[in-house]
Amino acid sequence: MRALTPGIAPSRLEESAYRAVFADAHPPMSPHEALVAADRCYFCHDAPCVAACPTAIDIPLFIRQIQAGLPEAAAKTIFDQNIFGGMCARVCPTETLCEGACVREAAEGAPVQIGLLQRYATDALMDRGTHPYRRAPDTGKRVAVVGAGPAGLACAHRLAVKGHAVTVYDARPKPGGLNEYGIAAYKTPEDFAAREVAWILGVGGVEIVAERRLGRDMTLDELRQDHDAVFLGVGLQGVNALGAKGEVLPGVRDAVDFIAELRQADDLAGLPIGRRIVVIGGGMTAIDVATQTRLLGAEDVTIVYRRGRERMGASRHEQEQAAAKGVRFKHNARPIRVVGDGAAHGVEFEYVEETADGLKGLGETFLLEADQVFKAIGQCFEPGPAPSLRLNLGKIAVDAEGRTSIPGVWAGGDCAAGGEDLTVTAVAQGRDAAESIHKTLMEA
Repeated sequence: MRALTPGIAPSRLEESAYRAVFADAHPPMSPHEALVAADRCYFCHDAPCVAACPTAIDIPLFIRQIQAGLPEAAAKTIFDQNIFGGMCARVCPTETLCEGACVREAAEGAPVQIGLLQRYATDALMDRGTHPYRRAPDTGKRVAVVGAGPAGLACAHRLAVKGHAVTVYDARPKPGGLNEYGIAAYKTPEDFAAREVAWILGVGGVEIVAERRLGRDMTLDELRQDHDAVFLGVGLQGVNALGAKGEVLPGVRDAVDFIAELRQADDLAGLPIGRRIVVIGGGMTAIDVATQTRLLGAEDVTIVYRRGRERMGASRHEQEQAAAKGVRFKHNARPIRVVGDGAAHGVEFEYVEETADGLKGLGETFLLEADQVFKAIGQCFEPGPAPSLRLNLGKIAVDAEGRTSIPGVWAGGDCAAGGEDLTVTAVAQGRDAAESIHKTLMEA
């Protein structure tokens, strides 16, 4: 067990409180609520909501199907475009995607509740336990997928439906990628990520091989020799460094590792939490770790971001939700050093301003006391396992169909250049790469 530093302790809440504070962030709609919400849709001919969806779900159609009392048909419309429609209904930034583009939002400031309607439909079909897809006859082709996250599993599912045999290799013990290990627990309670993966794999034709890491247990050349095609959905394995003195002190943690530990914890009361928390970063990981430490009993949680609020990667909605939980925000400040003698007890920051040449320090500093410091400043792709791949801005270079610089190898998700680091974008890239792989294999 990790040695605890002063000020960091488990069981900051009463035992009964943990389930309540980590309850479903957005409870599902009742049938009546879904019908009322569906009635607000204008069923626009040009459907700006569809254009705003990375997976191009026919949103007016599935809402009309709900309106007609056919939620399972609505789910099929969703899953045809996005097999992770259940998860995306829970975690997509709908306020900046489909709902942000909704005509009702522009006219009234209150969009159609597309995300909750999508959850209503997908839950109805998944809860039935049957799978709406059947595999095509076996093609005799074998495809390796590296990474069991949204991109990899979306690719694997689409290939399996088309009759190919797919083997998915993943470095972790469980499939699901960031859906299983990296999303806030209150967004996906009751083990939804694992249940969704099991449902997706219900189509058959997909074998999961756990705890096999590219570069350690197998090489890209070996996969190419043993399979007709390879898809890489390995995500971002590296964590960016703060570049500040003292960042290796006990009490300083990578936010992604903490969230993974929380997601896999059998007993939330056993997670050690500081009273005073500083989170450095401005994306969804920063929001998730800050909010969850507050829910776990931290008394004072502050997110510090080096740029202004409008530049934060996390949506305004997510920022407001964190603030409602008591998370404080400080902007335009960068860490200089983690202060501590044997363990972290604070972080010194310098105020900065943005200039044409980048961030400029203003020489004015301040200290935030902290028992625990979380680094949430982004992850990076580590090309070590596949050094021959051409990169673009530090990620795998791909064309419009997901093809890499190596023949027979495709890539998608967070590891591929050009994505938005969203679950829904990863699903779209995995799905589209599968179509390209299928076409290539059938023409061979």
